[in-house]
Order: sequence, then C-alpha cells, then structure tokens
Amino acid sequence: MLLDTVFVIAGIVILVAGGEALVRGASTLATRVGISPLIVGLVVVSAATSAPELAVTVDAVLRDEPDLALGNVVGSNIANILLILGISALVLPLSIKKQIVRFDLPVMVGMSILLIVVSLDGQIGLLDGLLLLTGLVVHTVMSIAVGRREGAANGTARVQASSDASASATRGNPTPLWLASVLLVVGLGLLVLGAQLLVNGAVGIATELGVSSLIVGLTVVAVGTSLPELATSIIAVRRGERDMAVGNIVGSNIFNIGMVLGAPAIIFGQGIPVPAAAIALDLPLMLAASIALLPIAFTGFIIARWEGGTFVALYVAYTAYLVLAATQHDALEGLTDVMIWFVLPLVGVTLVVVTAFEVGVHRGKRLASAERRDNQVPAPPLE
Repeated sequence: MLLDTVFVIAGIVILVAGGEALVRGASTLATRVGISPLIVGLVVVSAATSAPELAVTVDAVLRDEPDLALGNVVGSNIANILLILGISALVLPLSIKKQIVRFDLPVMVGMSILLIVVSLDGQIGLLDGLLLLTGLVVHTVMSIAVGRREGAANGTARVQASSDASASATRGNPTPLWLASVLLVVGLGLLVLGAQLLVNGAVGIATELGVSSLIVGLTVVAVGTSLPELATSIIAVRRGERDMAVGNIVGSNIFNIGMVLGAPAIIFGQGIPVPAAAIALDLPLMLAASIALLPIAFTGFIIARWEGGTFVALYVAYTAYLVLAATQHDALEGLTDVMIWFVLPLVGVTLVVVTAFEVGVHRGKRLASAERRDNQVPAPPLE
C-alpha cells in the first residue's frame, strides 16, 4: 500500500511536469512553423492540458483496466467543473465570455449527452468513438472560424493570455527552437512514465482496499490528472484573465470526451466497457454539472464566490458518497437521504431563484436603458 501510494504521488507530479513541458514545446513549435497564434491557443493549449487524461486512459486500456479509463475521464470532467472552477471562483469571481456561453457551453452539454447515449448499451465501441471524435473535430473547426471572425487583435490577446496562463511563459524571453523540441519530447516521455506509475499505483490501491478501479479512477486519478487544469485556472485568475479559467475547463471537458474516450475506442477494436454504476450515477452527474453552468453563465456572465463554494461543497459530498459506497459504511444511508431530500433540492431551488432574479435585473436594466433613449430630446438642426 505504501509503495502504491508513492507511485500515485510520483505519477501525478510527473504528469503535471510533463503537461507543462508539452505546452511550452508544442506552443513554440507550432508558432515557429507558421501556425497562427489563434489556432495554437484554441487547439494546442487546450489539448495539452488534457494530455495527462489521454495518457492515463490509453495506458489503462492497454493494461485491461477499462473501468479506470472511463472513471478517469468522467471523474476529471466532474472535478473540472465542481472542484477546479469552484476553487478558482473562490479565489476571484470568474467572468465568462459570450462566445463560451453561446457556443462552447452548449457543445460541452451536447457532448456529455452524446457520451451517455453511446454508453447505454454498456460499451463505447468503434462507431461510438468515431461519433465522439467527430464532435471534437467539429467543435475545433467551428471555434477557429468563430475566433477568426472576432478579429485578429482580440484573438491574439486571448491566445497570449492562454499561453501565459498555461505555460507561464515570460514576454520578451521566447523559448529557443531547440529547447522547444527538447521540451516536447521530454513532455511526452514524462506523460507516458507518469501515466504508468499512476495507473500501477491506483490499481494496487484498489486491490488492497477491495474497491473497484472505477472508484479510484473517479477520485484519486481524476483529481491527479486535473491538476494541470487547476494550475492553469489559478494562474489565469491571478493574472486577471478570469474568463480564461472557464474557457480552459470547458475546452478540456470537450477534449476529454471527444479525444480521450473517442480515440482509444477507435484504436482498440474491442471498445471500452461502461459499468452499470457509471451509467446510473456518474455519467448523469457529469451531465448535471455541465448543465449547472448554463444558468450561472447566463446570469451576468459571472461565477460568484458563493456559487464556487457551492460547487466545491457538492464535489466534497460526491466524493464522500463514493468512498462510503465503496467501503459499505453505515453512514452511507444517512448521507444519501441528506443529499436526496435536502441538499439537491436546496441547490435546485437556489439556482432557479437566482437565475430568475438575475434575468429580471438584466431585463429591467435593458428596459430602463431603452426608456432613457426614447426620452432623449433630439438636438436642434444646424442652421
């Protein structure tokens, strides 16, 4: 157990270091070979933060641990929204761009629904993987097109913020080409090594504790592979780019579903089995967390501190439920009753009330603004 714990910790640290190196190297190389900074920000940076999930999922499938592979992706998406965004909002309230609300958030919800639909038969097969990967490709292409329409100036500023937040790059001191190549190779190697250590340790812990690989994937592995997103979001918030924290999470979740689950399902012909427990609880919760962002995003395009605190509290309750269920603890029944009959209804009512209030406030502001324009006295004509 001690050795497995060391493997897990070492794997997480190596995965974070590998993801950091990969972001630096890939961003620099892509820019040097003529790829526009806009495409680098929309594709390379968002994909690189999900590289740990991809490495762990592929390694888990190769080791015949499909539950760990699925739990890693679903758990990471839940952790990204409830834990990572929650912590980021507690540090500083998050702002959301209209493009994310009108396009990226609905795509994330749609991809979550698609994942549930293709999982209902208990397996993500070749055709399912193609559908998931196609959804990612369509989102990427449309994101690039929308970004270009926003204008080169705004796009470049957004990408620069993304690169700074993800890679902690310093302006005026660009990474040399040779160093970028080394970082790319080293980053890939560290991702492979970190994934192997993390999967080995996680499987060992699951065996020792007598719990399923799905539970370990949903908790320890999911949080570990979400650390790059946490680092990126916190850095973005501290640098004043609060909208980048939300964009990073939404893009990462879409990539997790489309590539991290879609590609292995295509590569490995036998597909990825989906446990009944994941279909009954974890996948619907992932969808619920995605949908929960919609009213928050539409109410002033801000995620307030209290909303972030609510997200973190829900994630703690979800993790506690998983642990109690895995260990068959006597407190499980009490926690379930509290969640079903008190916490979840309270959260639902709060979201409805706050959404209605904010919508009314914004509607009142628009009406007041229109009334002021109508009451303005036109200037006299020039003689």
